[in-house]
Amino acid sequence: MPRNQVVNILGISKIWTNEKAFLKAAESGAFRDHYLIYNRKSTDEPNNQKNSIQYQKAENLRFAKRFHLPIANITAKGFSLNGIISEKHSGFKEDSTLHFGKNGTVQYNVERPKFYRLVQYLNKGYFKGVIVLCWDRVSRNKGDNTIIEKLMKQGCDFRFTLATYDKTSSGALHMDIDSMFAEHHSRVTSEKVSLNIENQRSKGICTYKAPVGYLNTGTMEHKPFDPIRSPLIRQLFELYATGMYSLADLARWSAAHGMTMPPVRRRRTEEEVLAEEEDEVLLQIEAVERPLTYNNIHKILTNPFYTGRILGTNKEYIQSASHKRLISDELFEKVQHKLGNKRVSLHYTQKLNHLYRGLLRCGVCSRSYTPYTKKGILYFGAKCAKECSNSQKNINLAFLEEKIGCLIANLSFTEDEFNRLEATTETDIALLDQKRITELDMQERQKRKLREDLTYLNANRLLLLRSGVYTPETFIAEETRLYGDIASLQGKEQVSDISMFEVIKEIIELSELLKSLYFYYKNAVSEEREDYVRKIFSELSLSENTLRIKCKNGLQVLESRFYSVGDPTGWISELNKYSIEIETSVEIIKRLFD
Repeated sequence: MPRNQVVNILGISKIWTNEKAFLKAAESGAFRDHYLIYNRKSTDEPNNQKNSIQYQKAENLRFAKRFHLPIANITAKGFSLNGIISEKHSGFKEDSTLHFGKNGTVQYNVERPKFYRLVQYLNKGYFKGVIVLCWDRVSRNKGDNTIIEKLMKQGCDFRFTLATYDKTSSGALHMDIDSMFAEHHSRVTSEKVSLNIENQRSKGICTYKAPVGYLNTGTMEHKPFDPIRSPLIRQLFELYATGMYSLADLARWSAAHGMTMPPVRRRRTEEEVLAEEEDEVLLQIEAVERPLTYNNIHKILTNPFYTGRILGTNKEYIQSASHKRLISDELFEKVQHKLGNKRVSLHYTQKLNHLYRGLLRCGVCSRSYTPYTKKGILYFGAKCAKECSNSQKNINLAFLEEKIGCLIANLSFTEDEFNRLEATTETDIALLDQKRITELDMQERQKRKLREDLTYLNANRLLLLRSGVYTPETFIAEETRLYGDIASLQGKEQVSDISMFEVIKEIIELSELLKSLYFYYKNAVSEEREDYVRKIFSELSLSENTLRIKCKNGLQVLESRFYSVGDPTGWISELNKYSIEIETSVEIIKRLFD
């Protein structure tokens, strides 16, 4: 046995602690017969046993030992520890932004950094394969499914501890079903989390961290006063309302009275993040109390939370059921008035009327590009965050308008897409319409059942209340739910009651109008171009030389066709949901030509 190798319980491998040496060895083929282990803890299901890193690690190691699968015993900073990769990530978080290359390539960002490195190494053939507990630990969306399936076709050996997929059509079907249910589970979890937050917010319950002056006790329902800081916070409001103190004065006053922000841990290093992910152990990092700054005080004085309100579901502040007010509405309004009077600036009292103001943002850090003129040329500059990787800090108007023109051109169907759409219309639209009719029949049966339940409820109201089956409150709640479900089905019925042929006709008309709009755009002056852009786009974001868009109304449907390159029928089947938006976009673009 060579001296640079050691024997462990899983196979023969070397402990690689130097990343450069590891990559050099990997390129030479040192690990082509070895496996890695990948564990992912979903941050959406903390109490799920299968979700535990420790559980996954133990089961995967037991699987590797049982089948004599050698593990590449490598340790690389920010990637793996002894050949085991552990990562914490939301199951339903993914980046839907696409990047289009010049050679017919379509790319999208992978949000999991360790998974991204793993598939890179597997694609290069550095390792024989990877061991995962089950399908939903390595993938939760179609994009990840595509990557894994392509790696499998290349010969990469994916081993699943809790499942076995035969290399037959039945095995492929089994894999498709697991991937479909993994994605469905992700969507359900996302929906439950969103609905729970929305429901709690509608009841006035604070679902986020309370600001300084209140204690975060670990429950959303109770945010008590901080006995030390809350009296000082009240004094900050009272002092500023006198008009005799500036924000800087209050910062000095709070420091003199020993007031600090609540203790927080410092930012973790990469090594500490890796250690926590590997072992699921919260490192003991000492929390530090920092003095209030100018910005801290400004955030405090402008936060309606202190008046007993929380941010509701409609981005409006509503009465809170989780905490009590610290100051009166009158005092808060007086402070806002004082702050408003001090925001006067001679330079910015009237903004310059530059083109595309407020429309363009950095695609990495989301900071706005500000228009300015230099030697008669309009430029756009962004003061990006320090860690922002976007190198395009300044661009001129010509560069921006050229990129926008390309995006408008790409929104309309190409000749090949149009031909495929016509072929689909002839072969698949009838099937989709039949599916729509089946759905309408099912919705009608559901409405009939709900109406029967509602009739029974109303006919036996007294009996149900006297027997204790319902209390008056639960009876009203059940009645309201039934009415709501009926109204929801009627709304879906109205959406579904539109022929797929009519929707296809509308989307083709929208595509043709965009072709005409592109011609008008190319021959228009900058002021007219800006009007076109603001009518069809809600936001532009720039990263390096790639300009991305957020479309309005039905144009979002044309934009989303790129996400369904492998499933055009699926994209078409969703069109009838957006028939009203498509019709609205057609009318808006027609008015641009008047």
